Amino acid sequence: MCKVCWISLAAAVMVVAGMTYKFIIQGAVEPGVDGRLAIQLDDHERQLVLSEMRAFLESVQQITHGISANDMELVATSASSVGLASQQAVPGSLIGKLPLSFKKLGRDTHAKFDELALDAGQFGDSGHSLSQLGKLMQNCVACHAAYRFETAS
Repeated sequence: MCKVCWISLAAAVMVVAGMTYKFIIQGAVEPGVDGRLAIQLDDHERQLVLSEMRAFLESVQQITHGISANDMELVATSASSVGLASQQAVPGSLIGKLPLSFKKLGRDTHAKFDELALDAGQFGDSGHSLSQLGKLMQNCVACHAAYRFETAS
């Protein structure tokens, strides 16, 4: 009887490990034709991710404008609008399709926006904010170099 329990436990652990790998680490990816990983999403999920990226771009534009006008309140407000709190609305089904490396990069990008917002509000140093924006943009470049989004068929 104990042998059956151990075999059942081992099988359950293997299933959980496989699901963990598929939904937390690997995600729904395929090699893309251009060398990037193609993340397979349904149309609604793809539009959600692309709208988040457009929000990043709009925020970067406002931050750049704020820095050039020495309007650090605009910098802080624009950066915080796409910080970690903006991730709350991402559905679990989408999160499961994203590879772990993408999730880490995305979280780090949101955190960098929060840090930029906090520092802009506290220090009011446009040079520091510009430096932070440059580092943040490295995440954007890395993401676009590594991933693409395709609608799953």
